Amino acid sequence: MDPAAILGSVAILGGVGLLFGALIAGANKKLRVWEDPRIDEVENLLPGTNCGACGTPGCRPFAESLLDGANEPVGCTVMGPDETDIVADYLGVDAGTAVKRVARLLCAGGTDVAHKDAEYHGHATCKAATAVSGGAKSCRWGCLGLADCEVSCDFDAIHMSETGLPVVNPSLCTACNDCVEVCPKDLFVLQSIEEKLIVQCRSLLEGQEALDTCDVACTGCGLCAIDAETDDLIEIKDSLAIIDYQHNADAAPKAAKRCPTDAILWVDGAQFPEHQRSDEVFAV
Repeated sequence: MDPAAILGSVAILGGVGLLFGALIAGANKKLRVWEDPRIDEVENLLPGTNCGACGTPGCRPFAESLLDGANEPVGCTVMGPDETDIVADYLGVDAGTAVKRVARLLCAGGTDVAHKDAEYHGHATCKAATAVSGGAKSCRWGCLGLADCEVSCDFDAIHMSETGLPVVNPSLCTACNDCVEVCPKDLFVLQSIEEKLIVQCRSLLEGQEALDTCDVACTGCGLCAIDAETDDLIEIKDSLAIIDYQHNADAAPKAAKRCPTDAILWVDGAQFPEHQRSDEVFAV
């Protein structure tokens, strides 16, 4: 082959490569979106769990929101006070204030008090058991105790008790919402730790019919509503006590004192009813 032809081809290809390289470089310079270099630094200071508890899709979007002023460092519920202060000091802002939220289970129907209609021997998940006639328990609203929530928790904040109920450790809970999403019975809610009055029942059955399924069911008797500090705090709706947390400041232990089944609780320290006490119960 003619050497001149080869050199000509190389020159043409080289020229085309240089041309396109120049075009790409120019386009990059023209279209490049500037990004604050501090985003990388702040992201490195965050825990990197990408749990979404802060309300953003992950740690990097949260870092961006901190620089935009849309969030405060305290919005990351995974970090402790010391880590939060480090992020705040780096950004030169206040750490902010926030009331801790925790996941709470709205069912007290463990194996010691909840009645069963059948034995379940299928795939050992709550999701699978729910697909089979709602599970083996008589109460179709009750916790099935197959630990989907425990498995989903990346922070080791949920452990199953001896009676098959999930127990949340508030000091480890980051309110990431994973247990809320995975529970097929919708029994987990995220609540302010200051909301101490809790109804641990979701059954819509009334009176003896409710007790026929679980010894600690809410029967809709209305004693809690009568004993509440204000008329607006507790409402009996569909045979179930419903707490209006807009009136949380009016809540007091008195509302739970006369509950005949311990379905409504005042959660303060380790003051749990006997049916929920075990070595695994954590103070909240």
